Amino acid sequence: MTSTSKKTTAAQADVMKPVEDAVAAGKETIEQFVKVGTETATKNYEQAIAMTKEQVEKASANLFRNYGELNELNKDNVEAVVAFNTKLVKAYEEIGKEIASFTQTSFESQVEATKAIFSVKSLRDFVDLQSNLARVQFDKVMAEGAKITEMSVKVANEAYEPLQARMNVTVEKMLKPVAA
Repeated sequence: MTSTSKKTTAAQADVMKPVEDAVAAGKETIEQFVKVGTETATKNYEQAIAMTKEQVEKASANLFRNYGELNELNKDNVEAVVAFNTKLVKAYEEIGKEIASFTQTSFESQVEATKAIFSVKSLRDFVDLQSNLARVQFDKVMAEGAKITEMSVKVANEAYEPLQARMNVTVEKMLKPVAA
């Protein structure tokens, strides 16, 4: 190689030095930019994952809490229906006993009335006895009807108390999330 070509190569090297330095500086800037961008993206990704995990945990906890409350509410509602049915069956039994007792006493009264009718001696005694028996029987039927009606109203009020209470609680629980 000659001295001219050495000078040309040295001159070219001097000219290329600032370009190479600029390329190296640009490369370093890009590497730094990519590194910062990657770190920021990783940090944001980790935060997003953590926030998502937290929201899923909160939603799951709320879902299970609400599921538990709903199960408890349903259990209490079933217990109220069972209490209602128990009171209703007991009341029907009492009313049935009352009707059976009334029927038996009425039958016995009718047997006594029939004996009395066969023992009358005149038409006037027969009419008086028949009128008296009809009035007494009518009074008994009216009194028994009032008694059965009173028992029925009492049963209805007592039997529906647990259902009414559960309905109030259920409506309150269902409206609570709407109000919140």
